[in-house]
Amino acid sequence: MSERPEEPNTVPDADSLLPVDEHVEEGQDAEGRRVRHRGIYLLPNLFTTANLFAGFYSIINSITAQSALSAGNSAEAVKYYSFAAIAIFVAMVLDGLDGRVARMTNTQSAFGAEYDSLSDMVAFGMAPSLLAFVWALGAMGKVGWMVAFIYVAGAALRLARFNTQVGKADKRYFIGLASPAAAGVVAGTVWAMSDLEIPGAKLSFLVAILVAGAGMLMVSNIKYNSFKELDLKGRVPFVAILAVVLVFAVVFIDPPKILLLIFLIYAASGPIQHLLRLRRHR
Repeated sequence: MSERPEEPNTVPDADSLLPVDEHVEEGQDAEGRRVRHRGIYLLPNLFTTANLFAGFYSIINSITAQSALSAGNSAEAVKYYSFAAIAIFVAMVLDGLDGRVARMTNTQSAFGAEYDSLSDMVAFGMAPSLLAFVWALGAMGKVGWMVAFIYVAGAALRLARFNTQVGKADKRYFIGLASPAAAGVVAGTVWAMSDLEIPGAKLSFLVAILVAGAGMLMVSNIKYNSFKELDLKGRVPFVAILAVVLVFAVVFIDPPKILLLIFLIYAASGPIQHLLRLRRHR
């Protein structure tokens, strides 16, 4: 009579009995010992969620604008194009806040970093690309959606490369145009031109060059100043507050055009500085 083989121990360990919504993250304490943390930090992830919602809201408004334009209501379409662009700029503010809040409250986590990247892909990858497509690139047919995809792919590659360089690259610089800045160029163009009541179909070729260029700059090796060396917690001269007030006053004179100008200057600053460095080396 043959003996039955012993059945392997199938009793799960304690960690496998955690509920499906329980997040466990490994890290190190101050003495370098391995520790495990359950749950996520609420405060910075609230800002990230708001960033994600702003990107989603921009996409909804882009689709609504296209529907209004198809129905022959151009005035309604212009309104929704503006809403879509404004939502992207709101997402930029929220994206800047979540990281700074996490650092100031010492609530950084691997979960927060990954969640932030996924939110950025929606807000600064998909939303600007769709906005540019429904506003101008759609008039170019297949060429238009290919240009829109170049931008989306550039944003995805830019975010993936950024995640692999965290803690290794020089914090003073971004390698390639940051996705929020690229989104600012695209959204600012749509917002400013819509404010001037210029149809996107008339500018489709120029918009295609702008969108494709922003996508290529995101995956380039050109350095951009990150401004992360600014100390927001330290004391500053009184004149710095006056400068901030002046900047806000200038922006609010004509937000669409001023914001577009700011992001165009920043996007062009990288290639210009790169060419100047090459010239000095030669």
